[in-house]
Amino acid sequence: MENLLAALTYVLQPYHIGVVFFGTLIGILVGAMPGLSSIMGLSIMMPLTLSLDGNAGMLMLLGVFCGAIYGGSITAILIKTPGTANSAATVLDGYPMATKLHQPGRAISISTMASTFGGLFSAVMLLWTAPLLSKFALKFGAAEYFALAMFGLSMVTSISSKNVIKGLIGPEGWESQVSRYVPHNVFAMLKEKYREVFPRS
Repeated sequence: MENLLAALTYVLQPYHIGVVFFGTLIGILVGAMPGLSSIMGLSIMMPLTLSLDGNAGMLMLLGVFCGAIYGGSITAILIKTPGTANSAATVLDGYPMATKLHQPGRAISISTMASTFGGLFSAVMLLWTAPLLSKFALKFGAAEYFALAMFGLSMVTSISSKNVIKGLIGPEGWESQVSRYVPHNVFAMLKEKYREVFPRS
């Protein structure tokens, strides 16, 4: 409890509040630009934090990250283009509310409230559960890591029960990533060759 009070006293100083505010503003601008992710925002702002002391730099980076996650919802709502991958689901509800119901301000305000309260709730839960999770994670050995990997594979195959091979390999996912470096006719040849294995859904 003493450590928590000391941390709150440190964070609530005007200088540190200004650092968080500046980082959040930059993060929102980065997140609202489609193509720039929260990680890119952190990479861009990293050199600037070197001129600050360690804790203030961490506060700025936290502000950039949280702001970028929220900022992606602005373009997701207004132009149906998520600024970050985290805002992809916002397109499903936010864009129709902005266009069909003609309530873009309400959609952005709902996104702002959800992002704020979600971030605060997750921070409190992390503060409460981090000591328990760290003690639990330190007990992980080879058997536990293997069981966790098998659990992940079983979840993938259960979700893609229609075609297990497609679920394990994920051709749609790796095609979109690799297509930037491989000619398109290679994928056409692969699709023709493995048409029976990966039928179109």
